[in-house]
Amino acid sequence: MTLAEADVLLVGLFSAKQKDHAAVMDELAELAGALGARVVGRFVQRRGVSDGGVAKMSRPYSSRTLVSTGKAREIAAARKEHGASAVIFANALTGHQREVLTEIFGCAVISRTDLRA
Repeated sequence: MTLAEADVLLVGLFSAKQKDHAAVMDELAELAGALGARVVGRFVQRRGVSDGGVAKMSRPYSSRTLVSTGKAREIAAARKEHGASAVIFANALTGHQREVLTEIFGCAVISRTDLRA
């Protein structure tokens, strides 16, 4: 998939201990922009912020989607609203996660590692 002139959404799942999440998302936006994409939205989910979350900080919310079900719905709604043609994750994704997210969002789903390839 080419990102030239594509509208994209950025998504990142970060531990509450990771203080530089904004910088990571900014870097991802710059990388997408360098490939010609227009960032039309950003979504960050923090792990460990809620009670009991500290013990699970390094784990995804869902092995199927990486992010929580509610966050996935929020991203899908924004994708429709903005007409984005791709969703780019700051995190690495498994093949299964990519398939499930592609079905939920109705567009291409790629990870940061795909942009560097």
